[in-house]
This record gives sequence, C-alpha cells and structure tokens, in this order.
Amino acid sequence: MKHFLLSALLAAGLLAASCTHPNDPLPRGEASPAMEEAFASYLQAVADSSEELHSIMVLQHGKVLEEHFAVPDTAHILNSVSKTFTSTAVGFAIAEGLLSLDDRVVDLFPESLPDQVSDTLGRITLRHLLTMNSGHGTDPTYAVRSGEGDWVKAFMEWPLEYEPGTCYCYNSLGTYVLSAAVQKVTGQKVVDYLESRLWQPLGIEKPFWQESPAGINTGGWGLYLHTEDLARMGLCLLDGGRFRGKQVIPADWVREMSAAQVPSVGAGVNERQVAEIRQDPSNPFYDYFDPEKSDWQQGYGYQMWRCRHDAFRADGANGQYILVLPEQDAVIVTTAHIQNMRQELNLIWDYFLPVL
Repeated sequence: MKHFLLSALLAAGLLAASCTHPNDPLPRGEASPAMEEAFASYLQAVADSSEELHSIMVLQHGKVLEEHFAVPDTAHILNSVSKTFTSTAVGFAIAEGLLSLDDRVVDLFPESLPDQVSDTLGRITLRHLLTMNSGHGTDPTYAVRSGEGDWVKAFMEWPLEYEPGTCYCYNSLGTYVLSAAVQKVTGQKVVDYLESRLWQPLGIEKPFWQESPAGINTGGWGLYLHTEDLARMGLCLLDGGRFRGKQVIPADWVREMSAAQVPSVGAGVNERQVAEIRQDPSNPFYDYFDPEKSDWQQGYGYQMWRCRHDAFRADGANGQYILVLPEQDAVIVTTAHIQNMRQELNLIWDYFLPVL
C-alpha cells in the first residue's frame, strides 16, 4: 500500500525529492508503516484541498521521519514565525541582564516619545509587547510599516483603547519594538545578536532578515530560513532549549515563552470583540471562535501560540509553522502559501496525531 501511494504521488508530481540541510543534516529515522501511509494520505488530502504546501517535515524522537518539498529548498519567508526568534533574542538579553520584562517602552526610547505621553502609554512594558497586550484595540502594523518615519514613535502614537495587560490584540509592530529594544541595549541587530547565541549552536547559516528604514530588523516578520532550520529550532524548543545535549536557549525562557501567559484570539480582532461575538450564538462567526475548535483560542505565551492537543507553535501567515508536540516527542514544520491556515492545521492533526 505504501509503495503504491508514494508511486502515485510521484507520478502525479505531488511528491518532490527530499532535501537535507547542507551542513551536518539532522538524523533521518525510519517511519512506521502507519506513518508512511498517513503521510502519503496527508499529501493527497493537501492536493485535494488545493492547498499550496511548499514543504513539510515530521520529526519524532529527534529524527526526521518524513519530509516533502514541492518547491526547491531555498530560504523561505516566515512571516510571523519571525516573532518567536525575536522573543528568543529578548530572552537572551534578559538572561544577560540587559533587559527585563518590566522595562517600560517610554524609558527605553526617550528619543521617540510623542508630544503627549499619557499615563497609560507610560505603563506599557516589554511583557505587554511579548504577550500582545499593549492596550491597542487594533494592530497598527499595516498603517505604519510602509512609512519612512520612526516606527517606534508611530507605535507609541497609535491610540490606546485599553489598559495595558487587559486585552489581547495581535500587534506585529509591538514585536518590531522588541527588536528595536534588543538592538538598543546590545548595539547589534537581532540577526547579528543571535549569530553566536542561536544560529551557530543550532547549525543554521546566518539568515536574511528584513529591516526598517532605521536599519532595525523588522522583528515581527521578514525572516527567511530553510525548512530544516525550522526543524532545528523546533527540536531545541521541544527539549527545553537544549540542542544535541547543550543548553542553547535558557530553559526558563522556553518554559515561559511556550506557556499560556494570556488568553488569545486570532489576528484582526481583539479579545473584547471576540467576547462580544461569543455572547451571541446567532453571530455568523460564533463557531469560528469556538475554543474547542480553534488553535488560536488556546492562549498565548511570549510570541508563541498554544495549540489544541497540549502543543505549542510558532505561527506565520500563509501557513508557516513550527509545531511542537511534547506528549508525542515530535516536531512538525511547514512552509506554504495557504490562505486557510485553520484547515492546514486540521489536516495535520487528523493525519499525524493518530500515528505519532
């Protein structure tokens, strides 16, 4: 059965040759017959759904069991998966005594203060940025990122509708401010600061990361990595910050960034809006925000999402994922250009959970 399904997929052009990391690739393991069949069935389901999956890698017990590349294995845009790497940089800076969770944004950037500094603005801390609880009711990113001005100042000028720490609202520009904070206290762009601390220990070639007009890595987006690079990060997070027996990311930070620090909702709405929707069963979006069905309603850590099935993930628009499944000792990573990310996750849960 396995060979028939794989042969059919190859003949249909749905299965490309696997790719390995050019430098010291991760070990490959032998998948069980059940996993092989599930993987082939999953790829067929992806094809049937017309999803534009670019790559997927399934790892368990530290080894790659299955992998598929529908496009050449080049460095892929990660969109908001970038946020998890920015959070990791913040964790290093905190461990080195350069930052703290309670640092106030207004203190870190006195040169970017708006003309009027409200008491509410003065209460925003790095913790609020990490947990998407800055007090904004809408995400200012798209209104600001095309501009040539001071993006940190634009963040602080955006209207605050809530007390910091009381309302989850996805905010990519807040992650940019985290990147700016790391650069401010270290004198290095995040991509350079991570070179000796993360890229080299994980065996990842220093990547490209987009910058703002001010020469600051964009933080919340713009990082490019290979599929196996994502797998390496996933294995490190799965093992509490360790990779190949060595502590890379502080263990306490991994625990905190992957834990449910605050309630969460999907991008484009805030926590208060979703609460109103959930009070009205006749609302057409009522089921869309059902916590039992949504991987965006399971809680948020420090630039990482909790998932159903006691998993957690780095999550980027159009289907970029690092899924960490502690109960299964497994990691699943994807790159894609998929609009229905909910369906993408559901297919992964449906086909892989039963055989891991």
